[in-house]
Amino acid sequence: MSELHESGEDYLEAILRLKQENGLARSVDVAKYLGVSKPSVSRAMSILCENGYITTGHIGSLELTEKGLKKAESVYARHVLLTDFLVKITGVDKAHAEKNACRIEHDIDEDIKDGIQKWMEQNK
Repeated sequence: MSELHESGEDYLEAILRLKQENGLARSVDVAKYLGVSKPSVSRAMSILCENGYITTGHIGSLELTEKGLKKAESVYARHVLLTDFLVKITGVDKAHAEKNACRIEHDIDEDIKDGIQKWMEQNK
């Protein structure tokens, strides 16, 4: 897996957010958070572990490696930026904007993201 797929990015972002909110992320928490089956999470965690994005800690906790943390923070930053942008531009509520941001965040080019970020900074 040379390139992390959309679902892998979602799993890393979920681990990051769960750790921020609860101080801990376990496979069962990720499954509930993303609304996916425990076997799906188990398979994904195995792949992420094999590729150096996560490790497992005590009591089944999921730990982001430096590589995993960097990727998770990048995905989450795009998510937040796009959510805020969509709310500001379209006037939709945050929940609706978040659903759309989650789909866009995986495919947006870096130069487009940078342009949105610059526009947001200039239009606070």
